[in-house]
Amino acid sequence: MGTLRDLQYALQQKIEELRQRDALIDELELELDQKDELIQRLQGELDRYRSSRPSPGPTPPDEPLRTKRQAISAEPTALDPQDLSHVTLTSYCKSEASREMIKAAILENDFMKHLEMSQILEIVECMYPAEYGEGSRLITEGDVGSLVYVMEEGKVEVTKDGLKLCSMGPGKVFGELAILYNCTRTATVTALTHIKLWAIDRQCFQTIMMRTGLIRHTEYMEFLRSVPSFQSLQEDVLSKVADVLEETHYSEGDYIIRQGASGDTFFIISKGKVKVTQQKAANEEPVFLSTLSRGDWFGEQALKGEDLRTANVIAAEEVTCLVIDRESFRQLIGGLEDVTNRVYDSAEAKAKIEAETNFFSSVSLSDFRIISTLGVGGFGRVELVQLKSDETRSFAMKVLKKRHILDTRQQGHILSERRIMQEAHCEFIVRLYCTFRDAKYLYMLMEACLGGELWTLLRDRASFDDGTTRFYTACVAEALAYLHCRGIIYRDLKPENILLDQRGYAKLVDFGFAKKIGFGKKTWTFCGTPEYVAPEIILNKGHDVSADYWSLGILMFELLSGSPPFSGSDPMKTYNIILRGIDMVEFPKKITKNAANLIKRLCRDNPSERLGNQKNGVKDIQKHKWFEGFNWEGIRKGTLTPPILPSVREGGHWWGTWGKVRRKPRGE
Repeated sequence: MGTLRDLQYALQQKIEELRQRDALIDELELELDQKDELIQRLQGELDRYRSSRPSPGPTPPDEPLRTKRQAISAEPTALDPQDLSHVTLTSYCKSEASREMIKAAILENDFMKHLEMSQILEIVECMYPAEYGEGSRLITEGDVGSLVYVMEEGKVEVTKDGLKLCSMGPGKVFGELAILYNCTRTATVTALTHIKLWAIDRQCFQTIMMRTGLIRHTEYMEFLRSVPSFQSLQEDVLSKVADVLEETHYSEGDYIIRQGASGDTFFIISKGKVKVTQQKAANEEPVFLSTLSRGDWFGEQALKGEDLRTANVIAAEEVTCLVIDRESFRQLIGGLEDVTNRVYDSAEAKAKIEAETNFFSSVSLSDFRIISTLGVGGFGRVELVQLKSDETRSFAMKVLKKRHILDTRQQGHILSERRIMQEAHCEFIVRLYCTFRDAKYLYMLMEACLGGELWTLLRDRASFDDGTTRFYTACVAEALAYLHCRGIIYRDLKPENILLDQRGYAKLVDFGFAKKIGFGKKTWTFCGTPEYVAPEIILNKGHDVSADYWSLGILMFELLSGSPPFSGSDPMKTYNIILRGIDMVEFPKKITKNAANLIKRLCRDNPSERLGNQKNGVKDIQKHKWFEGFNWEGIRKGTLTPPILPSVREGGHWWGTWGKVRRKPRGE
């Protein structure tokens, strides 16, 4: 029995030791997080200080201070798009006056007025009533929110940092940023009187947006499949045609097509009936030929180049048609861009990849020594590390906090990033060699791009000339072409996510928002950097690889001018400016005519009209006048001289100016 007591005592001692060690680890982790926050704050101050210094190039006197931008990601939707048609949303009883008031408020709101009327009407039905007494806080600055409100009765006051911004009465929408993604409130809203209002939450709003878009797209696809001329098209091409279809409405007796008139438009009837008549001779009355209804089509010869209409088509009642014109059809039809793997799949490249795989499968976390911390972000840090056994081999180690990943529900994004980067073998994408993990962190061992960030170069030079921008844009276009031909969308293009290697070539990094969606498919999670997100992401219409071409146009604008074309004092203002469109932007004189034309063709509101997303894919970008004479083969082979050669010091390494980190890698 004495032996058992001794064992029990020893066990209790070990448990107490483990408890104390866990407490110490938690204490050290908290201290580490605080240090991370301090590094991030000091880095921001350093960025602002560097921004205020005279730059090597000419800087306008009113140039704003440039600081790094944080990307935004909503939590992934819990809804399966395939199940949306079966989801039942709750409608709340309200008077006709309340319905009209809510609809009018939405139509006056800078953001929500861009929604389709069918979506607005469904939002009106799903809004539920709420009441608050005088002095109640509806929204508190800094809290996380998920509701948008429409005021019906009473008055509220809006304050920020304790200062009054404005007051609002009935018929106003507020809190709308919360229905886009999980974010903290930017102001406090307090009831000045007893108030009555209507509210809807983010999940309900996103369900409405996704469902209306998916149901419509599915219906359009079924219509297109019924047309013999379209039956041979691939699903992804057919999906693009469905995206570019426009609804047109006709009243009874309207001539949709008139015999003998020229026309370049094809029609599919989605609602109502039409009658078809034809005049056999000049002096004869038109003869009735047939009646067409929902699902029928007419005008298909116009898509083949025949301009003159051979019959009349007249609305027999209220009619809605889906319409596509010849030019849009020609731009889309012709198959997807066949982007070959070029040098990426050569025998030499395959041998290199196999050797890398064999080497990195045998290394562990303890084989590396930390040299310095290169950067700190919301998800963790990036550290420069060396192999202990070979100091000539350096890498970037991305360290991610498991707790933060779980708290923000980003597990899917992280797994997707690892899978996509490990499978990507492209000269214009940063390599991910292997990953590690321990109790607190995930580690991603990546290629160290010793030339630094494109963002830093842009900050120091204020803007780039045409030739420099052309080179970096070409590098990014090659990276996007590689991803897109594999059904992968990138979703976070910006100068901060472009690194330069030792030669000065640009590479994409940070694939946290990248996703493999396949061809002809869409995804709905709101993510990206506010100034760079495409309109369809903001409006929750579903997006695909065409969103990357929008971002490519924004990148071009920023590299040429020094700032993005769409920028507001807060994310919601930025989104509202984006929804006005690229045609509302005044281009600086330093942006040439050809560059402006390419930017505008990349930033079309309709994704199917964007250059890069049409029948010739990325070739349409490569053949644009702005790229005339550019050596695409040279950039692919790495023989083209970069416009800027990075400053690489200390025996080929650039970390000499970074402070030394004293601690060792976890798990060592």
